[in-house]
Amino acid sequence: MNTVLITGANRGIGLEFATQYAADGWRVLACCRQPQQATALNQLAKQYQDHVFIYQLDVKQLTAVDQLSQQLHDQTIDILINNAGTYPPAQNGEFGHINYNDWIETFKVNTFAPLKMAEALNEQVARSQHKKIATITSKMGSIDDNQRGGSYIYRTSKTAANMVAKSLAIDLQPRSIISVLLHPGWVQTDMGGQGALISAKQSVAGMKSILDNITLADTGKFLAYDGQHIAW
Repeated sequence: MNTVLITGANRGIGLEFATQYAADGWRVLACCRQPQQATALNQLAKQYQDHVFIYQLDVKQLTAVDQLSQQLHDQTIDILINNAGTYPPAQNGEFGHINYNDWIETFKVNTFAPLKMAEALNEQVARSQHKKIATITSKMGSIDDNQRGGSYIYRTSKTAANMVAKSLAIDLQPRSIISVLLHPGWVQTDMGGQGALISAKQSVAGMKSILDNITLADTGKFLAYDGQHIAW
């Protein structure tokens, strides 16, 4: 049975990834900060009790990531999805009003965590069949696409995450591990808001299709959910 590990799996895009992979018969290792409050995820685990497993994980706690790796030391992970992310209050990221503490906390989740997850779990990924690491990023992290300015905290955290994934693509290529960046689009989630353009179901279906079809030749690419290449 193929295995996918998903961070931030309790809601939104992460929950939808867990739902779609479970329906496809994958073993799902669903990670979130507060499993006891993850009602929808617990319902999913009850529905697929033989192959959906929930792990408590706060990706900001680096020791917790190491502990998770130890728990999973004898397992294989075909796809590692770095989905957990945060978007601080918009007003705290604008010129002249930067909350520098928010900036540090955002980097811990959006930038540090994807690298730490890869460092801690690359052995489990390397011995799998698919050998893929996907980091959910945003077009807002594209320097080329920035035409509006502002959003300093979120933009920089995602730009840095993009560089992390690109370097992973180079460093892990000798082990045949694929590292890609996925832009989910503007999605109707708690973060994206109900006025967003697409549903989580549509976004995840597109990203899953990409993950199904990428090869080592695609490592390091920055792709939107619809398969379009995004300029850095």
